[in-house]
Amino acid sequence: MLAAIELSSSVGSGLACDAFDMPKATYHRRRKPKLVEQQPSKPRRSPRRLTAEERIAVLAVLHADRFVDGSPSEVYATLLDEGVYLCSVSTMYRILRVELEVRERRAQVRRPNYVKPELLATAPNQVWSWDITRLLGPVKWSYFQLYVILDIFSRYVVGWLVAPRESEALAVTLLEQTYHKQQIGPGELVVHADRGSSMTSKSVAFLLADLGVEKTHSRPHVSNDNPYSESQFKTMKYRPEFPDRFDSIEHARRFCRQFIDWYNTVHRHSGIGLLTPAVVHYGRADEITARRAAVLAIAFTARPERFVRGLPQPPAQPLAAWINPPDDETAALERVAGLRRTPLPFSIAESLASLDPTVSVQAVAN
Repeated sequence: MLAAIELSSSVGSGLACDAFDMPKATYHRRRKPKLVEQQPSKPRRSPRRLTAEERIAVLAVLHADRFVDGSPSEVYATLLDEGVYLCSVSTMYRILRVELEVRERRAQVRRPNYVKPELLATAPNQVWSWDITRLLGPVKWSYFQLYVILDIFSRYVVGWLVAPRESEALAVTLLEQTYHKQQIGPGELVVHADRGSSMTSKSVAFLLADLGVEKTHSRPHVSNDNPYSESQFKTMKYRPEFPDRFDSIEHARRFCRQFIDWYNTVHRHSGIGLLTPAVVHYGRADEITARRAAVLAIAFTARPERFVRGLPQPPAQPLAAWINPPDDETAALERVAGLRRTPLPFSIAESLASLDPTVSVQAVAN
């Protein structure tokens, strides 16, 4: 830098900077003496701002007995009618905010922060969902109560009953009998329900605690927290044979018995690879899927030109069932990682070999 300064006295700053390959801005900046850092200036006071005495006077008026229960707008208008102007309405609010006096004065309900339930089932009898729905009785204002316990992985109805009224004692009996019928051990099951009176009753809570069953509940007014039970009820009530009203409780029980038998053993559920809930619940899903693959293999062998994407495969059964999967899909996949079974041999030869020779499958011709 010193050499550039000495040279600039004879050839000029431009040539001196070029000779030493120095930017001109750097040359001029370093030649100037550093300015003493100045203290930041204090913010200027607006001439429109109220003085401290005026603010105190405004606050005293707002605290006066005749104005203490009125809004700043009412105070402002009343003072104008009396020929007095102190400040604008917005300034009154600003002064009150500084004093932390602008808030809802009535007592407000503080609701607890309900945690979103996150449940994962990778096999039957890991997570059950149960709920109660009304069935219309023979006359107006008469109802029957349908209790249904559903396995969320297999969609299998593991327990149900129809009662003339909702009762926590009936809920305890149904849960206990279903638990023992499915031969579940302590610590193996989670039971999920909404926040109905029977679901949150002490009797049900004590029973589940004695059985070693963990329980979870939906958040208030969030139907998505209990989607499996809601979907099952919708399937029932959208059936063409579902009546507008039931003539008696025996009629309701007879209909529910027929529907649930159909739902468990006949209904091909889209959420479980178009398998029936009973097939998935009792571990026959791989067998049925292999048979379907064999049928498709025969159809492909007969007319491969009809399958532009190659050998068709049957709908895959899900690896897991979630209630509120995590927002992070990567984390969700990591939790399911390792649960994936060895894929079925869906090659043509192996699929044909797995087909029961007693079953006759014919390819559809033109």
